[in-house]
Amino acid sequence: MINSDFLAREMEAEGFAPTENQLEKFERYASMLVEWNEKINLTAITKPDEIVIKHFIDSLLLLRAFPLPESASLIDVGTGAGFPSVPAAIVRPDIRLTLMDSLNKRITFLETLTGALDIPAHCVHARAEEVGGKEEFRERYDAACARAVAHLRELSEYCLPFVKVGGVFIALKGYEIEQELSEASFAIKTLGGKVESVNKFTLPGDNKRAIVVIRKSAPTPKKYPRPSGKIKKSPLQSRV
Repeated sequence: MINSDFLAREMEAEGFAPTENQLEKFERYASMLVEWNEKINLTAITKPDEIVIKHFIDSLLLLRAFPLPESASLIDVGTGAGFPSVPAAIVRPDIRLTLMDSLNKRITFLETLTGALDIPAHCVHARAEEVGGKEEFRERYDAACARAVAHLRELSEYCLPFVKVGGVFIALKGYEIEQELSEASFAIKTLGGKVESVNKFTLPGDNKRAIVVIRKSAPTPKKYPRPSGKIKKSPLQSRV
């Protein structure tokens, strides 16, 4: 379905050296994404070259922004159709992957997908705010990631509780991130995080991406994450 030569060139341009096996897995991923998208809503992006750039290459930027340590445990919060973590796991099969989403139909897709791609993954049907305080999830992961439309302030409350002290939260955000970063600074600090880097990328077709890496420098206070309604109604921000 996708042009594997095009994918290989774009991966190489970002510093990756794709193998034939990896390219075959991306081809299978694209085909399954489009096939399943006819049954459940997974993506609005279905043109082959757009899948390559806006899903696969965009997701791989996670590894450029932060090269995960060998055998790192990674939880992808609100993963949807598996972005950004499944493409990352294709090129880094050592990653110990957990995929979390609130929609059971998407979890069914992810279980089928990771099985077909031979990617060991723990697929969890749950809302982040409902399990972020549970012992089996809380501060258990070397890294959390999210490619989501939520404000970084709220996204940090969903994701930082999963991260071990010393680990990282990697947020894939829009290119113009400065105001959002400023607005999220109080929440990030309150939740035990500290911004380590802001990485900006430009991809073909003038597609742009900012990736914020937040280091977990202290434990997240036990009262977080709060219920979803409270997170939305009373976001963590300085009252001064």
